[in-house]
Amino acid sequence: MEFHNGPLVRSPMTNNDKIAPPPAQLGLLLRLIGLCFLLMFVMGLLGGSLPRPIANTTLKLLQMATTLLLFGIPAFIYARLSFPQNPLFHLGFRPAHRTNFYVLGILLLLFAFPLEGWLGLLNRQLPLPAWTIKAEDAAEQQLKALLVAKNSFDIVFNLVVVAIIPGIFEEMFFRGVVQRLLTRITRKPWLSICIAAAIFSFMHFEFLGFLPRFFLGILLGALFWYSGSLWTCVLAHCLFNGIQVLALNYMPEVMDNKNPSIPAYSVLLSLAIVIILLVVMRRQFLQWRAAEDNSLEWH
Repeated sequence: MEFHNGPLVRSPMTNNDKIAPPPAQLGLLLRLIGLCFLLMFVMGLLGGSLPRPIANTTLKLLQMATTLLLFGIPAFIYARLSFPQNPLFHLGFRPAHRTNFYVLGILLLLFAFPLEGWLGLLNRQLPLPAWTIKAEDAAEQQLKALLVAKNSFDIVFNLVVVAIIPGIFEEMFFRGVVQRLLTRITRKPWLSICIAAAIFSFMHFEFLGFLPRFFLGILLGALFWYSGSLWTCVLAHCLFNGIQVLALNYMPEVMDNKNPSIPAYSVLLSLAIVIILLVVMRRQFLQWRAAEDNSLEWH
């Protein structure tokens, strides 16, 4: 047993498992990230030599490769080297403490939509350099052009590129590796959740959306901590991104609205429901922990 995504959690470790101390794991992670950024730079140079214009399918494949290289590969290599016997288990790919956490996670992000949208409007009011605003507006237009769907296959492909692939591999990296490692170092779960959420938002390099993405990172981090399973975060993350992809195709006028009207009552209601769901998850977590502690006493 060890302290990783909860108090003492049973894990299928053997005597051959060699878990390095947190500073060594942090050093390994930083080296892997540096190597992947170097490979990203090389890919950027190669991409610059591609004939223009680049087909949408090629851009989507490049987007998938970027997500895998930046988040998926370093997360898996880190886990494989740190926990050679059970890498996926230690990343968090295990059942939730209780089955209802899967539903609670989905509800948490769905009811967070109004509050997340309001934070996005607030973020746009912050003083930012003009070049960041122009760059992000251009990137947003490019993304919308990239995700234009002509048929059902395009929509499914877009869901894979923007919802499923990022939902899996970003959660592996930010919750399964970064948050878990920070929790081992600080022994303060909520501090680790907030730091991991800030890194999660920053590494998207979209500063007009820093606050809403930071908020969503906190919710996903709390879900991971309380449920004990990365699958709950992956499911909620994929669904959240997937709704936005479908809205872009079926309700483009809503997505194009830079200054949407978000009623105050919907923001307050969203905040209240999010808090209630977090309280419910915390209570479920404490009940599970109490049952585990009683089980350990009997053994």
